[in-house]
Amino acid sequence: MNKIAADHLARRACVYIRQSTPEQVRHNLESKRRQYGLVDRARALGWRDVDVIDEDLGISGSGIRRPGFERLLAAVCDEQVGAVFSIEASRLARTNREWHTLLEFCSIVGVLLIDAEAVYDPRLTNDRLLLGMNRPETQNTSYSTFCRTTVSAPSFSF
Repeated sequence: MNKIAADHLARRACVYIRQSTPEQVRHNLESKRRQYGLVDRARALGWRDVDVIDEDLGISGSGIRRPGFERLLAAVCDEQVGAVFSIEASRLARTNREWHTLLEFCSIVGVLLIDAEAVYDPRLTNDRLLLGMNRPETQNTSYSTFCRTTVSAPSFSF
């Protein structure tokens, strides 16, 4: 199933680039190259208008205001964006609050999330599930933690 429709391509694609610290910007050159390479992926998938948002390079891990992320959210809410590209979709936002805000807005407005491996449509239940399971804090949940919380949960009989 091709999730990319004409209405997505009629709007612009945004490539959101982030590295959390100035050290990462200076030393992780391959990551930066791969992120900027998403412009080529967007064009290969059919977008003509591609906006690179890289204002948050080196500051997104510092816990301060991120003008690039704010600009991305504003463009999504204004229905100017057909897809948001990121090297790994689950890493678009720093916090769960930011992540769920972005995911919900993309779902309402019909914006795709695209990373190096897949195209996600947040309006689709399975894609929302995949996007949620790929969050770093979800991946770090151990089996023993899962079992402990499952065992301590109340059981219901029907």
